[in-house]
Amino acid sequence: MKQMLQIYCKNINKYKEFEIGSTLLDVYHGFNFKLPYQIVSAKVNNCSEGLTFRLYNNKDVEFLDITDASGMRTYVRSLCFVMYKAVREVLPEGKLYVEHPVSKGYFCNLRIGREITNEDIDRIKTKMQEIIDENIPFRRTECHTEDAVEIFREQDMMDKVKLLETSDSIYTYYYNLGDTVDYYYGSLLPSTGYIHLFDVVKYYDGILLRIPNRNDPSKLEEVVKQEKMLDVFKEFVHWNYIMRLNTVGDFNLACRKGHATDLIKVGEALQEKKIAQIADTIHDRGSNGDRVKLVLIAGPSSSGKTTFSKRLSVQLMANGLRPYPVSLDNYFVEREQTPKDDNGNYDYESFQALDLKLFNDQLQALLRGEEVELPTFNFMLGKKEYRGDKLKLKDSTILILEGIHALNPDLVRSIPKENIFKIYASALTSISLDDHNWIPTSDNRLLRRIIRDFNYRGYSARETISRWQSVRAGEDKWIFPYQENADVMFNSALIYEIAVLRLHAEPILMSVPRNCPEYAEANRLLKFVKYFAPIQDNEIPPTSLLREFLGGSSFKY
Repeated sequence: MKQMLQIYCKNINKYKEFEIGSTLLDVYHGFNFKLPYQIVSAKVNNCSEGLTFRLYNNKDVEFLDITDASGMRTYVRSLCFVMYKAVREVLPEGKLYVEHPVSKGYFCNLRIGREITNEDIDRIKTKMQEIIDENIPFRRTECHTEDAVEIFREQDMMDKVKLLETSDSIYTYYYNLGDTVDYYYGSLLPSTGYIHLFDVVKYYDGILLRIPNRNDPSKLEEVVKQEKMLDVFKEFVHWNYIMRLNTVGDFNLACRKGHATDLIKVGEALQEKKIAQIADTIHDRGSNGDRVKLVLIAGPSSSGKTTFSKRLSVQLMANGLRPYPVSLDNYFVEREQTPKDDNGNYDYESFQALDLKLFNDQLQALLRGEEVELPTFNFMLGKKEYRGDKLKLKDSTILILEGIHALNPDLVRSIPKENIFKIYASALTSISLDDHNWIPTSDNRLLRRIIRDFNYRGYSARETISRWQSVRAGEDKWIFPYQENADVMFNSALIYEIAVLRLHAEPILMSVPRNCPEYAEANRLLKFVKYFAPIQDNEIPPTSLLREFLGGSSFKY
């Protein structure tokens, strides 16, 4: 008699019995329903799994298509493996590095000892399509970590060797695509035939891997021009290359050799040097008579804008200027006037949530040399208050305006461009797990926010994770479209920071209950931070940008 188990499908709220050992794909076909787009993965008891995952106990299952963030990650990882296999077959002398997300795709560095040509790109793309058309299965093998290390050592894939040797895991896994082996830190599709849409184009001195649009997977994401962001990424990748810290495995080995303190000092010194250079640029721009009177600082959530603005102010003072910070958060409209989103909730991310008339009236008055009384927004009461905070600009005074909408061109349209200096700050993660596994910049920021919200705002990790999708949607609408308007970009990520964040984040993430939807993301982040050798935060200086999230800062917030 066949042993059966009971599976509950969250998508359609139904139970059904299946043979023990059935795959998720078997279960999906057994429930006989369709998602709007092809399924790519599933959550099993709120943990993300690939569709070839076998079930041996009663489970709750939720199937995901490419419109889900977890499903998209599965799709992109699988596509990267296909590209790697194609490069190995058409350019066997080449070395592929999947470096970072940019321009709504993924920038890849292909080193072949010469300049990449359009013919090279065409050959890679053609081979990728052939691999997809063959519908080759992605095969996952679990084994002792030391056995996987030897497999990758034989393939001269030392980035994987270093990562796995420093992971402290007894067991690990690897993937095969035909005769090609690789490692990915999440699930893949069942086979290459599940990939329905992609493109590969020449992009500056590298390759841009284009992916489907999450909202409409029937079309590709549009290529958005992001030259300045690409330059920032390249600057840090180049520095890592010089320091021989290309991947997390390199970083972990450096920590094991006792160099963690040096990594902290150098990382902090690099940031301070960059901030000083920005301050010098702002000061020097006034030498032709058109003095900068307003510095605008924008960036997404948990990018460290506040600490950056304070450290920039210190460097401006060292240049003989008198910076005065002004937060856009104090110019919210009264709560009952706040616009609402599609769900009927107050949309605090909206540009229209700002009292633009008051802001511009006061800004114009200040620039005319008049004195104004600045508002302070009371978030508990949902209204502006006036507490006698008066300001009149002197010749050397420079306003430092920080907020998510600071780079929106409609904010200060009436101010002469020569009097404005625009800065975009974000945590643009500067190290990869290995040559084919990048670290999403949003993961860096989410970890920061989880720790800060828990320590200072009384929010659990579950609450922060539940809000994150809405926060990201607001960033896509109100921040990212204007980031290339900046005069300069500042990368607030530190090469050592996830190793430090790990020790703070783990106990907070482990408190997320297994029976809630947010557990899937918490579990993913827990697995992710374990790749990093942990570093204590006692040697991080009190002026560090990380102190904004960890505590112990010498700045007042």
